[in-house]
Amino acid sequence: MARSSTAGAVAEQGITKIIFSSAAGTMIEWYDFYIFGSLASVIASKFYSTGTPLGDIIAWLAAFAVGFIVRPFGAIFFGRLGDLIGRKYTFMVTMTLMGVCTFAVGLLPTSETIGPAAGIILILLRILQGLALGGEYGGAATYIAEHAPADKRGYYTSFIQITATLGLFLSLGVILGTRLAVGTQAFSDWGWRIPFLVSILLIGVSLYIRSSLKESPMFLKLKSVGQTSKNPLAESFMNPVNRRYVIIALFGATMGQGVVWYTGQFYALFYLQNIFKLPLVDANVIIGISILIATPLFIFVGWLSDRIGRKWLVLSGMLLGGLTYYPIYAAMYQFRYALDPAQKLLDAAGKIVLDAAGKPKPAVIFDINPAYSPVMLGVFILIQMIYVTLVYGPMAAFLVEMFPTRIRYTSMSLPYHLGNGVFGGMVPIIGLSLIQSTGNNLAGIYYPIGISLVCFVIGAIFLKETYNVDITADVKNI
Repeated sequence: MARSSTAGAVAEQGITKIIFSSAAGTMIEWYDFYIFGSLASVIASKFYSTGTPLGDIIAWLAAFAVGFIVRPFGAIFFGRLGDLIGRKYTFMVTMTLMGVCTFAVGLLPTSETIGPAAGIILILLRILQGLALGGEYGGAATYIAEHAPADKRGYYTSFIQITATLGLFLSLGVILGTRLAVGTQAFSDWGWRIPFLVSILLIGVSLYIRSSLKESPMFLKLKSVGQTSKNPLAESFMNPVNRRYVIIALFGATMGQGVVWYTGQFYALFYLQNIFKLPLVDANVIIGISILIATPLFIFVGWLSDRIGRKWLVLSGMLLGGLTYYPIYAAMYQFRYALDPAQKLLDAAGKIVLDAAGKPKPAVIFDINPAYSPVMLGVFILIQMIYVTLVYGPMAAFLVEMFPTRIRYTSMSLPYHLGNGVFGGMVPIIGLSLIQSTGNNLAGIYYPIGISLVCFVIGAIFLKETYNVDITADVKNI
């Protein structure tokens, strides 16, 4: 199909301002979302008590996962609003909701103070956060894409794609800075609250920046002649043609993209902290540096997708992940921080130490692995990050180009958040649960391997290339 330019729309507001305003808000929302996961090993036991440190972390991750699971519902609710009333106002509402919930977590009493209610309230806040994030991404991606020139759509929307990574990077930076400023013990006691509380300032700045934005010109054109969708949900999911595209987008693109993203960044972080027993600072620095090095690649891959297409770039990242995750994590094992502990804890006399129930206590002291290498672990994380840039860099443009303007927000948001929120967001909890149940430190990687390869096959067969699609075609003659 022919390509078209939206140069007039770009001139009206300035593409730099559009990208910066949209990306800044989205990055802060991701920051809010990820400080939950980044602080898991520090504060999980303050809200949940299962009897083992790994069990507490899995319980925390279950609360964390709730936010991912409800993201598709946020995509449906806020996507519908975005197609009914506009892109700009919807993603300002979602950002405000996210910030308020994150700030509330910073004030939330722990289970030591209010008992199990602490964990329940935390889950409720996670639900609200997940709903908010479900509405944010589709609005920001659609807003930029509907302003961008056709031959630079992948490049411009790739700035939205780096916001998740930058949000994670920002969360790691604030956590490390706070920990170094207040000290290890104070951070464990009360300092962990600071990263949550800081988010309210970031949200305030972002709302101020976004308040000056104008509505998407494509949406305004539809609205001016009464051609916006009256029922975006029905048009998106009851129309058999559009429903087929939603299903293909999920199982042929976003499902695999989600597991690759969360394996390369989040699962890797939990793996370093909870399986290799790296100190908090070491694990966060390794992940942070890898993210920093890889971030420009999102922009490069987005730019490249404008020239050679998006489909095979995305699918190549899935295939590489599916084929190499196992050898990567097997190789990482030799450079781990802690040697495998003894199965029983012994006292000074060499006798097995028993707990209150008369069962042997697990070892809690680890010998440091003489082959421990943060550099080599960082190299393996960086390889995984390259896969992330391949699947994620072109994804916003890819999804925008699959659906018509009148239902674009709703239609693209649902498969994105199902793929990322459900399939991708469950990677850490499924992975660590498999490790705990099997005793095999590599068992957790089977899940992302399987999902990546299945998605690659479906995508290779059913996905169509979209980079030459004219997304203005449905509003040109209005």
